[in-house]
Amino acid sequence: MTFLSYIKDKWISIVISVTALLIIFLFLITLKVAPGALIMTAIILFVSGTLVICIDYFRRKKFYSTLFTNLNNLDRKYLIAEMLSEPEFLEASLLKDILDDCSRSMAENVALHRRHSKDFREYIEMWVHEAKLPIAALELICQNNPEIKPKVSGQLKKLDDYIENVLFYARSENAEKDYIIKDVVLQKAFGNAAVKNRELLQSINAEITASFPGITVLTDGKWLEFIIGQLMSNSIKYRSPDRPLTICATAEDLPDRVIFRFRDNGIGIAEQDLPRIFDKSFTGLNGRINPNSTGMGLYIVNQLCSRLGHVLSVTSKQGEYTEFSLSFAKNGLYRL
Repeated sequence: MTFLSYIKDKWISIVISVTALLIIFLFLITLKVAPGALIMTAIILFVSGTLVICIDYFRRKKFYSTLFTNLNNLDRKYLIAEMLSEPEFLEASLLKDILDDCSRSMAENVALHRRHSKDFREYIEMWVHEAKLPIAALELICQNNPEIKPKVSGQLKKLDDYIENVLFYARSENAEKDYIIKDVVLQKAFGNAAVKNRELLQSINAEITASFPGITVLTDGKWLEFIIGQLMSNSIKYRSPDRPLTICATAEDLPDRVIFRFRDNGIGIAEQDLPRIFDKSFTGLNGRINPNSTGMGLYIVNQLCSRLGHVLSVTSKQGEYTEFSLSFAKNGLYRL
């Protein structure tokens, strides 16, 4: 708040006060008051009026400056009332009361939303576990009946992957409550992800090369296997019809980080789609080619990497390859 804006806001009061002073002076002149007394009265009234205006201005300026500073520093703007001290003038007190009511109402709505979100997430997790039971039973039936296994097992794997995505998406919003950061052998995590996709990879005669023995990364093993599994699933889904799928995984152990690279020779990603492939529900040009695309897999993967402190990037050339790079920071604090 500038002094000029304050004066503009108070112009009616100032005009009325000046008019009243002029009337008082005209009245004193008609009473033939001595000039010296008139001058002294004018000085006293001018100084008093100026002090009143200045004190009121600086008091308001202090309050509103503090208000806007606190507001700019808050991530949750609705908590601004908690940052205010008891105001020194009536308008500020009324404003604080209004903000207190708004903050209280917002806090109640946020708490209600969190309860609903928690209840929904718990229901989804329960549903996933229940849905996995008939899938496990069907897989057992397939194993006992080899004649139907080729027709059913692939669809069961897809269904199991979709259900797994639902579970990980529900948990990804609170991943920090469900991970354990420790040294994870990268080769083992990659191997476990490959085993889970073994039947699909074998059915399309995919070739996988991966060799980085002894390299460990700081992460959560379960989430890392899910991330690698999603990358494999995408490679299978977007493989080229003109050549067998080839997946090549490499790792580079640098002094400050480990970079894991996952490359396939699939159909690639259009250049205009690259900046948006991690957006929620974005399917791009490849989504028009493959109607089963949901745009959720890479979104979940990117969210998990962000929460785990990993950096995920992608390069691709349409019709030739796609390569994902996952950077794991090295930090001795995890080992304390």
